[in-house]
Amino acid sequence: MLHGYNPPKRYLPYLSWTEIADLPDKANTVIVLPTGATEQHGPHLPCAVDTVIAAGVIGHALQRLPDEVPAYAMAPITYGKSEEHLHFPGTVTLSGETLLATMNEVGESVYRAGFRKLLIVNGHGGQPQVMEMAARELRLRHGDFIVVPSFTWRVPHAAGRFLSDQEKKLAMHAGHAETALMLALAPETVRMDRAVANYPPVFPSALLSPDGRPACAWSARDFGPSGVIGDPLPATPEHGQAILNSLAHSWAQAITELHALQWLTRPEATWGRSHHGGHVEASAI
Repeated sequence: MLHGYNPPKRYLPYLSWTEIADLPDKANTVIVLPTGATEQHGPHLPCAVDTVIAAGVIGHALQRLPDEVPAYAMAPITYGKSEEHLHFPGTVTLSGETLLATMNEVGESVYRAGFRKLLIVNGHGGQPQVMEMAARELRLRHGDFIVVPSFTWRVPHAAGRFLSDQEKKLAMHAGHAETALMLALAPETVRMDRAVANYPPVFPSALLSPDGRPACAWSARDFGPSGVIGDPLPATPEHGQAILNSLAHSWAQAITELHALQWLTRPEATWGRSHHGGHVEASAI
């Protein structure tokens, strides 16, 4: 069924429009939007990794929520900005402009339904800037809208207990952590007999981003023909279950805190995208 990893009672599309209209305290109800991608993840993982991980972690987090915390998952966004992987069959990519428009229009629909707290949990490392841009645009248009763009792995988790120092420093794609988590969430899609290790070259310190990754532009094939950037070989289902439990616990806590959060409310802004794709002027806010 469509609810996937989510408890059916916390899956927003399973509610009728009248049930959504009648929800109490919609202003403090947390709507969670998992966003992922459909892109290559080496020969051993499916192209759905980023979507499965984002949706799976959130589903397990919602299972842990107490009944008194109102929160619902939306259907995940399964296509993302994945140009860096387009040389590999199976990758489906949107342009940044298309993804930004999609995020804005989904956010507008959430707001129009009466909700005022939207949590975007992004599972794809190639598009956090788009999530942040959409969140800012929605906030500028609606001064009472709290939009939190985040990353699946941004909360505390247990992956570091299992990763080698080299993996922590250099892995970026389809490595130990992602493979372990997929062994916990969707083991039937993982082919460990096809797994290979591959690390990028060490870059000069001046060409590294703050997280230690290469700061220059790259595509996945720049690092070799497998599409893997890391070492998935040590991954086990036990590692994945521990990582999943830690992520679900942290996200359940984050959702609970967002439900309780009271943020500054400003008058409704007039800034926004026009129907013709341009912008109208911003009002003083």
